[in-house]
Amino acid sequence: MSKKPKAVILISGGLDSATTLAIAQEQGYECYALSIDYGQRHRIELKAARQIAKSFGVTEHKTIHVGLDELGGSALTDKTIAVPESPKEGIPATYVPARNTIFLSLALGWAEVIGARALFIGVTAVDYSGYPDCRETFIHAFEKAANLGTKAGAEGGAFQIHTPLVTLSKAAIIQQGIRLGVDYGLTVSCYQSDEEGRACGVCDSCRFRMQGFQEAGVADPTHYRK
Repeated sequence: MSKKPKAVILISGGLDSATTLAIAQEQGYECYALSIDYGQRHRIELKAARQIAKSFGVTEHKTIHVGLDELGGSALTDKTIAVPESPKEGIPATYVPARNTIFLSLALGWAEVIGARALFIGVTAVDYSGYPDCRETFIHAFEKAANLGTKAGAEGGAFQIHTPLVTLSKAAIIQQGIRLGVDYGLTVSCYQSDEEGRACGVCDSCRFRMQGFQEAGVADPTHYRK
């Protein structure tokens, strides 16, 4: 019996990445989950990521520390910058400089070590918060760089970055996850959730999440402070 192909899946602990993991598993991959402790103010999401990885029985779940809080420049890594609580034009203060570039680089490194050629990331360009590193053009450019700048790529092994959610609305993502058995009660999406994982209900991420459950016709299992 042939072995399953390996894949590295970036999981943050949020709704999108949990659904992405479920999709990778459904597609027949042996799943290796990777989370990044980057100095985010909502570090409780890392606990959620561990619970999600365990619930899906991944082969291995690794958490890597990268001190992006030492660079600052984002409301998610610098507590002197307030998390926006109302919609605004342009790229929001919650954008973290180079975050997905760094995350994908780490996932690529681990994939090369374990012999995986598939990487999964739960970016979405439909109802996302305006982050430039969630766009398909960025993902395609990184994939090209991955195949140019690695030993595996130079020797003919082609890496592919899968973005199964990129064209889906939040409601469609939730419906997909429900079909695949994702327990959204384990996930944490809020940018300023407290130590118990309770959500603020007013940040961008909370608003998209609440709207998604409402449009999907699915009960919202999120624990809110307010």
